[in-house]
Amino acid sequence: MEIKLIVLDMAGTTVHDEDYVNIALQQAMFEDGITCSKEEINDVMGMPKPVSIKILLEQKLSDKTLVSYNYIDKIHQSFVNKMIVFYQNSPNVKEISGVTEAFRKLKKQKIKIAIDTGFDRKIADVILKRVDWESRGLIDLTITSDEVENGRPFPDMVYKAMLLLGIKDSKQVAKVGDTPADLNEGHNAGCGLNIGVLSGASKQVDLEKYPHTHIIKSVKYLPELLESISN
Repeated sequence: MEIKLIVLDMAGTTVHDEDYVNIALQQAMFEDGITCSKEEINDVMGMPKPVSIKILLEQKLSDKTLVSYNYIDKIHQSFVNKMIVFYQNSPNVKEISGVTEAFRKLKKQKIKIAIDTGFDRKIADVILKRVDWESRGLIDLTITSDEVENGRPFPDMVYKAMLLLGIKDSKQVAKVGDTPADLNEGHNAGCGLNIGVLSGASKQVDLEKYPHTHIIKSVKYLPELLESISN
């Protein structure tokens, strides 16, 4: 199997952030009097954040008519503001150990690298500035959930990456991520490889419940996995 494109998630997969996505979403919900557990947040991790908020509100509110666009947007804006401040200033924001070296090895194998994320472009750009992958030529493309019609678990971001990078067969694509939404996205896109990583929100026992071809500790081990498959 020849892999020509790898589409990797951001937070928890390629970027370490002390699980602040979960914390910020809990805080944004709590500001409106809605208490969510870490586990409840993890269940909607990886999706576009407005979708995650909608699902959580529908779970928590007995009157579903209260779940309006304006209500969702209010909580989402609070979440975005918290994330931007955190990603701009926290010393804990850094790439997952070994990511740069993994990207360099994949580039030597002539594999294109795209980053996709459940964040919107505002948050993603702050993170990309911190990790500096683009200016170093380590990635080819980034796509955010607000730049497609449907975010995860729909395959839109993978398909857009394929279109922009000239990949016609999804069997030549590997999707990599740390959440069930990532694995469902890769499955729905028909990716040849659908790889879960254990560096982020989900444990192996959780990821194993969803469609996957492999589960590895982190992106650090991705080049050797691809090498073993191609041999």
